[in-house]
Parts: sequence; structure tokens; C-alpha cells
Amino acid sequence: MPAHTYEFIQLDVFTQTALAGNPLAIFPDARGLNDGEMQALAREMNLSETTFILPRDAATEAGEGKKVRIFTVEEELPFAGHPTLGTALYLYASESNQKKPAEISLDLKAGKIPVRFTANSQNAGRDRVDGQVFGEMRQHDPEFGTPLSREDAARVIGIAVDEIPSEWPIQPISTGLTFTIVPFRNRQTLSDLKFSYAQAAEFLKNTGANFFYFLCPERREGGLEARARMFFYGGEDPATGSAAGCAASWMVKHGVANSNEQVLIHQGAECRRPSEMYVRATREGERVTDVRVGGYAMEILRGTVAL
Repeated sequence: MPAHTYEFIQLDVFTQTALAGNPLAIFPDARGLNDGEMQALAREMNLSETTFILPRDAATEAGEGKKVRIFTVEEELPFAGHPTLGTALYLYASESNQKKPAEISLDLKAGKIPVRFTANSQNAGRDRVDGQVFGEMRQHDPEFGTPLSREDAARVIGIAVDEIPSEWPIQPISTGLTFTIVPFRNRQTLSDLKFSYAQAAEFLKNTGANFFYFLCPERREGGLEARARMFFYGGEDPATGSAAGCAASWMVKHGVANSNEQVLIHQGAECRRPSEMYVRATREGERVTDVRVGGYAMEILRGTVAL
């Protein structure tokens, strides 16, 4: 029997430099693959996530968006940030120059996520490279959970309680996937942190906190920036777009960032995959909405899988 072959593309997402950012494998036509094969291919790619595009007729895609499924090496996810942005930027690049849309929507398990594209705009990041396309996804409006105890979180993380500012809450937030924002007072403490998901797995499960997202905001002359780190069962994540949306919501909700102020989040330096995510959210009274996470992507390789 002849082998079934499937093309794939690998991008580095949330970077303007090859071999940085967060790698993503994309299967542009996954029709014919079953759930088990998708999961096995995600394990084979051995990246934080792999996406599978399931093309449909033009009328359906115009109304419902491009159907995409997202897998880690362990499980399928309803939503994840860098797979959403990277897949949308790949779809945009695949369109002919005459048909390039201003926006592409992805139909994910978590629902419809729109991604807008900007070329050479002053809104497309402070340090943009001419010729590269900036994509910005709008995530779901945030759901804010009950804050956690500083003492409990510090104990499980393995840091002094004073390293967590008392003026800001440790709070679970979801814009499609739940992350618990843990603010750090000192950037060096965050950079030096030795942490593994296993040491907090039971605590996270019992509190419903899911994953920690460690965040150290710093206001500088050029604007508000933040350093971030995220650890999960696959190790340290170079860039976590879903968590960045939660961080944007948290910063605006608690007055760390102004409404609709673009914040640059740096992540991944400690695992030698520096990444940049541009985030913003709008506050209307007590409500936070219009959560946006943007960045760039670089194609790094193409290949074929034979099953």
C-alpha cells in the first residue's frame, strides 16, 4: 500500500529572528487524519503545540472561519496563543497578494478567534522589521477567578513571600485557557527562579489554578514592559500567547497598565528562545474587554510526513 503523505511547516512564533520565539508545527491539510494520528504526530513533532488545519468549502469558512485543532504532546487544547497566531500568519502568507485579507478567523474548540494583520504600521510593535507582517488576535473577554494566598503561592514556588508584591493579587484568569498570574517584585528573582511544574502540580490542581504565569512589570521611558516565565509539564515555555492575554487583562484590571496601552512582554530568554508579545486590553468601568495579543512569526522549515 502507498503511504499517505502530509505536508507540514514549522514556524518560530513571537519573534522576528529565526531560531528564537516559540516553535510551531502546522499541518495545512489534515483531512484524513483521525484524533489518534493527530495526537501521535504532535508527539512526533515534540513541540509545545502542533496545529492541524481542516479545510472546508469557501462559504463555510467565510461564515465560521478556518477550522483548526491544537495538540500538545499530551492532549488537545481548546485554545492556545502561539498556535493561533502562528497558524493565522501562515494562512495569511499563503494567500495570493491580490487576495490577502485584513483579518482571518480561526474556528477553534474554544470558539471563533479573529486575527488582524498589519504591515509596517507604527502600531505593529515598537521594534518592527520592515516587510514583516504583524498579527494580532483578539481573545475572549477575561473571566477572573478568586485570588490565591501569597503565603501559599510563595511556599509552593519556593521564594520568599516578600518577592510577591502585596498590592497586586495572585489571580486565576481565563481568556480561553486558565492561567494564574503571579506578580514578581524583582526581575532578577524571576530570572534566577528554579521551578518545575511537578513541584506545584498538586497545589495547582487542588486550587483550580491550572498553570502559573510569573510576571514582572516595569515601567520605563519607552513604555510599560514586562518579563514573564511559564512552566508546564513539557518544561519551560518560550512564549505563552494565551497567558499573555490573561496578563494583559490582569494588568488593566488592577491599574498596572492603562486601558488600551500596548505592553511588550519578554519571555523565553532563560530557555534561550527570546520572544516578544505585544498585548493590550480595554477597561470599561469594572469590565475588561478587547483583549489583544500580537507578534510576528518566521518560517523555518518545511517537510513531509509519510504514514
